[in-house]
Amino acid sequence: MNDSFANGRERPMPDTVIFDIGGVLIDWNPRHLYRPLFADEAAMEQFLTDICSPQWNEQQDAGREWDEAIALLCAQFPAQASLIHAYRERWEEMLGGPLHDTVAVLDALRARGVRLFALTNWSHDTFAIARQRYAFLDWFKDIVVSGTEGMIKPNPAIFQLLLARGGIDPARAVYIDDTARHVDAAKALGMRALLFRDAATLRRELSSLGLLEPITTGETS
Repeated sequence: MNDSFANGRERPMPDTVIFDIGGVLIDWNPRHLYRPLFADEAAMEQFLTDICSPQWNEQQDAGREWDEAIALLCAQFPAQASLIHAYRERWEEMLGGPLHDTVAVLDALRARGVRLFALTNWSHDTFAIARQRYAFLDWFKDIVVSGTEGMIKPNPAIFQLLLARGGIDPARAVYIDDTARHVDAAKALGMRALLFRDAATLRRELSSLGLLEPITTGETS
């Protein structure tokens, strides 16, 4: 990773880490709910591609009300109405639990006094459920939730909202996300940005930036 400004000056040491949540700290996946509801994997994947699709769910992340979203799909696919309703009524079953190794990285940053923030594409209503379930979400100084703000990543405006609200200098911030276009958006605003692959890789990357203790020989996490 090139850690220099374009004019040759070294970047300042980072003092802030911003986490995405779903897929980084929490295992959220609609397949946890739907796999037992379908006779075969292919039928489930078709449903999650063509009906309750990522694009459809993203509109709730952007602030659309669930009642409107469910009604829209049920009108289009009446034969699938019960499965569509399950997406909201049984949403909690999509939560596979915390990704413990990454939460351990978060805790290590907290122990070192690093400023911690989160920025997530998540609907307002369902994030309230996750917030109550996972105590480690209280470790963040602030969490910007797309469904509350009515805009989603990779819109630069939602990143700028977090930066302004937290008094964050982007040159001193590290952003972590499992979606490449969100990582690119953070980079465009002057942040160091890491594409999340796994907790061990993340720990090494944060160590190389001076945010965690160096990894000793043979240590993997």
